[in-house]
Amino acid sequence: MSEVFEGYERQYCELSANISKRCTAASALNGEQKKQKLSEIKAGMDDAEALIRKMDLEARSLQPSVKAMLLAKLREYKSDLNNLKSEVKRITSGNANQAARDDLLESGLADTKMVSADQRGRLLMSTDRLNQSTDRVKDSRRTMLETEELGVSILQDLHQQRQSLLHAHTTLHGVDDNIGRSKKVLTNITKRMSRNKWIIGSVIAALVLAIILILYFKLAH
Repeated sequence: MSEVFEGYERQYCELSANISKRCTAASALNGEQKKQKLSEIKAGMDDAEALIRKMDLEARSLQPSVKAMLLAKLREYKSDLNNLKSEVKRITSGNANQAARDDLLESGLADTKMVSADQRGRLLMSTDRLNQSTDRVKDSRRTMLETEELGVSILQDLHQQRQSLLHAHTTLHGVDDNIGRSKKVLTNITKRMSRNKWIIGSVIAALVLAIILILYFKLAH
């Protein structure tokens, strides 16, 4: 829930309670005192209407899930403000029936009545329920953000593991190349050793044959 909306909401509730008290006090006054009190009440009503407009603008700028709840709460406050207007008109005109007829013409609501303690109680109960729903939405959003962060962390770990596997694969490929080259070198060495064996054998056979011939000619003479 928007902290800005909550701030406007607290200001409105305090202002609404203050206006209601002043209306009660104005009903018991006459003459200049009553006029002064009504002037204060009208100034408070202007402030209340300004807060309602600010809450409406703030609510409409939020996400749809939060926006719907805040607009429902705002309708309660608008109804409360209409009731306060009805009470002010009743005090101003001094004629409750005429004030009621004026309210019906302006709002088109046949059930608009003077604000009562029961209505305020129901309004507060509705506000508490909406606050609880808002808290649940906050918890759900917090859980969603934590889950998203965990998912991002897992993806990063998987990416690092993939890079490690690619590096290992590249290293193994290099080892295979080195082994292949080593095999070729060993094969060449083996071939050379075989040739050398034949050469050495041939030399030894030639020497043996030469020795035999030498001995034969010596013994023959």
